[in-house]
Amino acid sequence: MAHQIYARKTAHTTAHTIYKVMEHHNTGLPASLPLGLPASGPQLWAEDLTLTYGGQAGKAPQTVIVQQLSLALVPQQVTVLVGPNGCGKSTVLRGLARLLQPQGGAVYLNGRSIHQQPTKVVAQQLGILPQDPQAPAGLTVRELVSQGRYPYRHGWQAWSEADERAVQNALDRTRLQDLADRPLETLSGGQRQRAWIALALAQETPILLLDEPTTFLDLAHQIEVLELLRELNEAEGRTIALVLHDLNQACRYGDHLVVLHQGQVYREGPPAVVMTSDLIEAVFGLACHIMTDPISQSPLCIPLGRARPPKSPPAPPSPPPSPPARDTVPDPG
Repeated sequence: MAHQIYARKTAHTTAHTIYKVMEHHNTGLPASLPLGLPASGPQLWAEDLTLTYGGQAGKAPQTVIVQQLSLALVPQQVTVLVGPNGCGKSTVLRGLARLLQPQGGAVYLNGRSIHQQPTKVVAQQLGILPQDPQAPAGLTVRELVSQGRYPYRHGWQAWSEADERAVQNALDRTRLQDLADRPLETLSGGQRQRAWIALALAQETPILLLDEPTTFLDLAHQIEVLELLRELNEAEGRTIALVLHDLNQACRYGDHLVVLHQGQVYREGPPAVVMTSDLIEAVFGLACHIMTDPISQSPLCIPLGRARPPKSPPAPPSPPPSPPARDTVPDPG
């Protein structure tokens, strides 16, 4: 029991820390919607956003990762951020989630600077699943998912029926009802990732941001997670943005593709428009052929790789040796 109490307190502290990291202050003013962004649904966008790392007092200067980037998530669609390593995909997502303080520009949530809004208000609108999240040992699935209700808690307020409904709905949507009382460390990789998604669902936010949710998962579990996110979007109209490395999965499961290169938006739009062989060569330095996926009808990237001579067909097997000649003996008859 003492261990479970410690685990709950640690999980509560972890959730509290994530929300506290979001508490920054900015002087941005209410902004008008970006051109072309629908007025209906939740809006999240960045204008001239500059994000850096490092730069602590007495140490190396700040490293600019994202510079003067403008980007709007399309409400009630799945937006996928792709690009080569180091292009700023995860940094952009952290900036949109208010986990990084901008050095320039601003992020807007529903028309107001996200840094001007109270943390719990933001957390009721926007859920974030970071890379490789960690939980204390012994924590059960239900205990983890319950931490998603933190933005709605006030002091020592009792657990409410609304909290219970939200947790149960999150477990149902992620098909974790039968695993609710299992410790997280006893689950498979795909099941654990579903549990973290359930935590985000328990927040009941219309916007969900996920940073490489398929990392470290095998192919079957990758598809399981992506199918779940697609289902959440189509059934509940959630606005979802995620970072992926697999271009074919990005095209198959995304409505809107954002290609980042050197901290800038290189191109964005529907996958069928964005995904071209010229773009892949310019951004990734890789020759490829783009064809249509026969199952999803989305673009399918076939890398050509480096020019290599075709392999020669294997030589046919040698015929078996002839049996040795045998001496014939005349028939005495």
